[in-house]
Amino acid sequence: MTRIIAGEARGRRLKVPRGDRVRPTTDRVRESIFGALGSIGDLAGAVVLDAFAGSGALGLEALSRGAAHVTFVERHRPTAAILRANVAALDFGDRCRIVTGDVIGWLPKTGESFDVAFCDPPYDFPDHGWQRLLGRLNAGILVAESDRPVPAHPDWIVISERRRGSTVVQMARRRVAGDTETSAGPAGSD
Repeated sequence: MTRIIAGEARGRRLKVPRGDRVRPTTDRVRESIFGALGSIGDLAGAVVLDAFAGSGALGLEALSRGAAHVTFVERHRPTAAILRANVAALDFGDRCRIVTGDVIGWLPKTGESFDVAFCDPPYDFPDHGWQRLLGRLNAGILVAESDRPVPAHPDWIVISERRRGSTVVQMARRRVAGDTETSAGPAGSD
């Protein structure tokens, strides 16, 4: 059972696609992610991207905790239909947009920037896919979930890394002019 953990929709259940196509983020991992996000800033008023959205659990959790707007991107149409049902059930339709398509192809067309971006692609997502995604993403904070650490990228500085079972969760911030930190590997590994 996947549910919203905190905020205005706390305790509400989410529909999740059947089969192994989608791997919903567990409640425990989501609690860890949102705890870490809370330590670096408040989500209130944030503009969020939920890439590879699946059921929308991460973006819907952000909306429940006060994010102003979430853009969900999910390319699998049946999964996007379940996401739409979850948005409707929580009555968050006026605070989000659902894009059915490939996030790597969509990002250069949108020109949008985000305060926080959740990226939870399939575990077999290739390193070159991460490189393309990270090169096109315009966000202040990245939260990446994978089966392994995300490959280093010159535009991003990893600020934390945690392993929860078979899931690696990394948080990174976009490099800004004058940064002297390197992105040669995970920082703050737990």
